[in-house]
Amino acid sequence: MSQTPSSMLHSPSPQAVSAAHAKQALRTVVARDVDEHAHNLTDWQQHYDQLAPGHFEGVIAEWQGCGLQIFREGTSRAIRQSCQVWPDAFWFGIEARPSGMRINGRQVTPELMMTRPGGCDFELLTPDHHEIFGIVVQRDALIASAAQLGCQVDWDALGSAELIKAGADGLDECRRSIDQLLHLAGARPGAADALHLQQQAVLVSLLALLDGGDIETAASASFLRRRRIVNDARAHALQLQDQPVSVPMLCEALHVSRRTLQYCFEDVLGISPMTYLRSVRLNGVRRALHDSARNAHGPAAIGDLAAAWGFGNFSQFSCDYKKLFGETPSATLVGHKLRH
Repeated sequence: MSQTPSSMLHSPSPQAVSAAHAKQALRTVVARDVDEHAHNLTDWQQHYDQLAPGHFEGVIAEWQGCGLQIFREGTSRAIRQSCQVWPDAFWFGIEARPSGMRINGRQVTPELMMTRPGGCDFELLTPDHHEIFGIVVQRDALIASAAQLGCQVDWDALGSAELIKAGADGLDECRRSIDQLLHLAGARPGAADALHLQQQAVLVSLLALLDGGDIETAASASFLRRRRIVNDARAHALQLQDQPVSVPMLCEALHVSRRTLQYCFEDVLGISPMTYLRSVRLNGVRRALHDSARNAHGPAAIGDLAAAWGFGNFSQFSCDYKKLFGETPSATLVGHKLRH
């Protein structure tokens, strides 16, 4: 990549940045419910399921410029995220500390950066105590900036990529640039000139990764088959939402052996089929409880909501619910009312 001054980047002027963020330079949001947290990132469509037991806490620190969104997200418990970024953009994700998260079932190793185009669904699985940096850039602005800097990027390949292999030094530089921008935005909300320069520093570090990195080839056919089996199992279980679903039922519906089903889930999600599907159903009940708490005619019976998600044994359901979320179903109803 040629050494072009950062002032030549295709990005908004300091005056435009100042006008856009005169009221709020840095947006920080804390949530203590995984579903609430899923709705806190601006202009994303997201659906989160908590997978690991215990009380949840999520934090987002977010800054936006014209055509650019930069954030740091922290979550206390392992979660499955179904995500979609705003259209005509690229998302890039870098773990704050490598932890073995997954994108669309593929393991993210320390030298990899994640990416997906806007308007396209993708799935992330993150472990306990996880932090990730995110950059979302409007497609045309990124292409123009790359041209100004002399970057060579295969845009067609990037549009279908999930992972980019980049050097550790470059990833560290990008992390530092993002961290510095968020710190600056929080400490000096009126510093438009400094924010403009740091915004460009983030783009320079990102484009250096794209210019020097290798876009990973598509997942193998065998892995894609395992991922399809997992997705089909989830879809089948949700179609039978009000019925208890067993491993033999799934195997029969998908025409696979018990061993194959187990292996597919462990390889793609890192957990067993029933552990995962039980978590999905418990998260479904939790969302139903939140919806019920907002009902003007009063909340529905907890037992009815549990039965609607296939839990016939109320005592076992209550035990499983408290184990996953760290509170009873009735406490969820009370807590939602107090927060709202």
